[in-house]
Amino acid sequence: MPPRIQPHRVQIPSSVQCFRTRPTELVCEQTRQYRHLTKPPYVNPKMKRLRRDMQAWLNGPGKVFREPLPGSTNYMAAYDKQGKLIRTKRQNQGEEDVEEDAVPLEKEPEIRKQEEEDGLDEQEMQARYEQREFVRQRKAERDARGGLPRERPFDLRPYPLNQNFRSQPVLSEDLREVIYQQVAVNGVDVSTVSAAFSVDTRRVAAVVRLKTIEKKWIEENKPLAKPYQDAVMAMLPQTPYRPNIPGKMVPHETINDLPVHPKTRQQIFYPVSESRQFTREDAAKAFDETLLPADERIAHPELIAIEKDTIAGLSREERFKRQQERDRVAAEAKAEQEEKRRRWEEKTQRVVPGRRWDFKFQDFSAEKVGKTGRARNAIGVRYGMPHEDRKRGMVKIPTSVE
Repeated sequence: MPPRIQPHRVQIPSSVQCFRTRPTELVCEQTRQYRHLTKPPYVNPKMKRLRRDMQAWLNGPGKVFREPLPGSTNYMAAYDKQGKLIRTKRQNQGEEDVEEDAVPLEKEPEIRKQEEEDGLDEQEMQARYEQREFVRQRKAERDARGGLPRERPFDLRPYPLNQNFRSQPVLSEDLREVIYQQVAVNGVDVSTVSAAFSVDTRRVAAVVRLKTIEKKWIEENKPLAKPYQDAVMAMLPQTPYRPNIPGKMVPHETINDLPVHPKTRQQIFYPVSESRQFTREDAAKAFDETLLPADERIAHPELIAIEKDTIAGLSREERFKRQQERDRVAAEAKAEQEEKRRRWEEKTQRVVPGRRWDFKFQDFSAEKVGKTGRARNAIGVRYGMPHEDRKRGMVKIPTSVE
């Protein structure tokens, strides 16, 4: 605390007061204004009480937030008013499921030999091994958390007064590194990596771009904000990467969400006979003749074919062969399309090299803009027209059935 200034050392402002004693004489006197410098300022009692309560909370229940728990988000909703972890209390009361003891990895040869003597087939032995590996992985994660149970959705609320908001998990550093290695180093397709790790294709592309910049900065010896990254990652739930458990991959997000097509935003009354089977292809044709069905507009239509093969009861080898054949056909079609686009650009575009950029010119006919000037291949900014399906006075119900 800085030393106080003595009152006699402070320059006190003064003023001059003038008055007339006689009509011809003007007398001026210097007056001094005094104020108390040692009197403490006024403090609102309510603010004093709030400050005292805040200090009591910091020294009491709020002490647990000074050092965050390892492997936990450490949000306020996970503690009670006394500063005790709620999920630890539930575990002590027997409400939390206790995990079974994990089998050490050194005993795997003995267990496998015992299973062979019992006459189990290879598929059943592999399933049991994956289950034991999953238990070992969960035990390792629990030991990393210091023996604490896993977080529940109730513990992922950073704002106690907002009951509906929960923190969404982010990709862990190990998972992001594996995604970068698969795409940038091994040359695996983005769609395949997205389906393997259950991560959206746009997120996979973003991870690859950011990782590329990060590794470039490391080569150039540029400083990285690693402490900031570690602090933020410690406050958010993460999607782990489990390389030893192929069948127990933790899904990060839904990857087959169907985007809303502009053609499907209008309200349509389409009469259909009750005896007719109305499929997704028919629904797409009802909106527009060129609109693809939902099974073909999703990000990963190959997952539908894999699920159909599983429902048909095909073996794992047969499903793998079919998937390889579908991947080969898709890769050939994509390469052919890219080659066709490249030949078309060489034939129709003229490239003029510049000092910083290359300018591309292409001939275009003004007659290709359509009747309204809003054709798909038209040049320039095009504004759409809103649908009139909810406009008052418009007849929306069909008046006749063909």
